[in-house]
Amino acid sequence: MKNSKINRFWEIDSLRGIAIILMIIYHLLFDLSYFGNYAFDIHSALFLLIGRSAAILFLLLVGISLTLSYSKNQIDKSNRYIKLFLRGLKIFSLGLIISSITWLIFPNNFIRFGILHLIGISIILSIPFLKFNLIKEKNIYNLIIGILIIITGFYLQTLQFNVNELFWLGFIPHHFNTFDYFPILPWFGIVLIGLSLGNMFYKNYKRQFRFIKDPNNKLVDALNYIGRHSLIIYFLHQPVIIFILYLFGIISI
Repeated sequence: MKNSKINRFWEIDSLRGIAIILMIIYHLLFDLSYFGNYAFDIHSALFLLIGRSAAILFLLLVGISLTLSYSKNQIDKSNRYIKLFLRGLKIFSLGLIISSITWLIFPNNFIRFGILHLIGISIILSIPFLKFNLIKEKNIYNLIIGILIIITGFYLQTLQFNVNELFWLGFIPHHFNTFDYFPILPWFGIVLIGLSLGNMFYKNYKRQFRFIKDPNNKLVDALNYIGRHSLIIYFLHQPVIIFILYLFGIISI
């Protein structure tokens, strides 16, 4: 997303900012537990709630933002799909960079298909589904398909497979270890639900509900700023957190 405030919906940026803050809290607690031997139960309900809430909110907003981008660029039909494809490829490439870095440092648990991989692929996979938003009666298709993908993904997580090559899809092989794992099944379903919600609440790049235009609040401004820079914050936050904790002697690597 571009950093310009022009023609942006402040509530979308604020929600994205909240998702980023939740994610930073989750990773801070994880780093303290993993590197610093602090007594945080990373498998507790509260810990998982923070992490999953951040991921679900972020992925819903990916879908909603795709709807907004699609509506905004309907005039330039020849380039809008190319732009989406290149955007997805860019984000997926950032995911590959993270995979490479974590493989060098943590070869046994490196990130194989994390949330950036998922978002990049989801943007590309969403292209044919965006057409449903042009037909009112078919908008429900994204919601139904999204729910079916989620159900299928959760079912696959109850099984284990010997096919190592399909871990990105949701077929979890035996002895599979990774720090960050968001396979297409079930998580792409959340993005599709976001597409449906985006068309429902922001059809033709217009709010379909009454809302405060600009709250002119410093907290909201801060959340909006974080939301507008979410990609770069996500990409850099972990090394920054680890460096600060290491600098002050809170953790050891």
